[in-house]
Amino acid sequence: MPSIFGMLNVGRVAIMTQQKAIAVTGNNIANVNTPGYSRQRLNMEQNEPVLYKGGLMGSGVKANRTIQRIYDRFLRAQINNEEQGLGRWQAEKEALEKVELMFDEVSGYGLNNAMGKFWNSWQDLANNPGGHVERTTLLADTQVLTGSFNKLYKDVQKVSQDIDLNIKGTIQEVNRLTEQLADLNTKIARVEVNGQAANSYRDNRDLLLKELSEIIEVESFEDSDGYLTVSVGAGKPLVDNTNSWELTSGVNASGFQDIFWVDSSGATINITSDLKGGKLKGWTEARDVIIPDYLNRLDTLAQGVINDVNGLHSSGFALDGSQNDLFTGSSASDMAVAGNIAGNSDLIAASTTLAGIPGDNTNAIAIANLQNSLQMNGNSATYDDYYNSIISDVGSSVLNASVRFDHQTAIVARMDNYREEVSGVSLDEEMVNLVKYQHAYDAAAKVISSADELLSTLINMI
Repeated sequence: MPSIFGMLNVGRVAIMTQQKAIAVTGNNIANVNTPGYSRQRLNMEQNEPVLYKGGLMGSGVKANRTIQRIYDRFLRAQINNEEQGLGRWQAEKEALEKVELMFDEVSGYGLNNAMGKFWNSWQDLANNPGGHVERTTLLADTQVLTGSFNKLYKDVQKVSQDIDLNIKGTIQEVNRLTEQLADLNTKIARVEVNGQAANSYRDNRDLLLKELSEIIEVESFEDSDGYLTVSVGAGKPLVDNTNSWELTSGVNASGFQDIFWVDSSGATINITSDLKGGKLKGWTEARDVIIPDYLNRLDTLAQGVINDVNGLHSSGFALDGSQNDLFTGSSASDMAVAGNIAGNSDLIAASTTLAGIPGDNTNAIAIANLQNSLQMNGNSATYDDYYNSIISDVGSSVLNASVRFDHQTAIVARMDNYREEVSGVSLDEEMVNLVKYQHAYDAAAKVISSADELLSTLINMI
């Protein structure tokens, strides 16, 4: 038959169990706003029953040794996968928005405005081919045009250089995260080898993996021993067991930083082209594909203006009867006014014949008419049309990246909300649990008190 001492033990274990449950609940409440925290739950179960002559009788409650972490592994994998897309489009969007700022046609100081003034100045010179004011103005507008090409090219190129710095710095961040993940693998294994729950370490590890996924596309899985393995670039390990591998950067043929994986012997393998997601993918896509296309097209436009204008100008005659190219250079970056003309506007060729100097304006008219001639894109577009197509494509690229970024943001937000529904802390629920465990604690104390009274009565009877 159950004894009074058995009742005391039931009350004692019950108090300890409810006290542990209160502690777990208090920890949940304390971490209600902690990023990445997964709420915990103490699972209770019956103690082994005891046998007496009437059969089996329960011997109270006990707490499961492991505190349960409320967690959905598959949801976490989905979130990490979507974080890679979010990181990519965020990086690409921000980079292209900077490029869009360089193509400034709103303030009135952009390349479109410079080209318009250049062509108009040729028209003004045609009206007075020997005029000093018209020649001086044309020279100034020509210098503004070349300066606009130079500045726009360098400004867009500077965006690529800034991206390159971001890539180099972010690689160090990847190395920091993988080192921390390997360290957490060690801590989790040490705790869980004895059957304990390393819930806090696991939360921290998940948070670091999410942060890493936003930066670079990774594959990850957890083995039966609790070790997280992370790989990148077609299966190259970043974290394996308690070890971590580093990434590094190296200059490619274009002068920019490529991304390399470093093996255990120190040899490097280029993984830049293997990346499909994360900020590093967005930056390399903008730096190596999108921006070079804009720069090449800007060079094509500059080359068209240089070759077409020089072709006419060099066949015409200046006021002193000489023949000269108006421009030097062969691209947007090195386009400039010929040095001799920059110092003497009389060398601008407005006439097509030597005998027509200074009154002949036919060469000036021919150059002015280039503005509306179909000289670009296989003789299907004017210079303005060609440049406006570049601006249009820049805007389309920014819009595309923005739409994709907004879409990924919405997906990640929904998944984060779902994660909070599964793993997040509800203060209302925890307060109810706190009251429930408190009452159970008080009741268990009452059991001990009652058993103590019974024991006292029994002793007094003896």
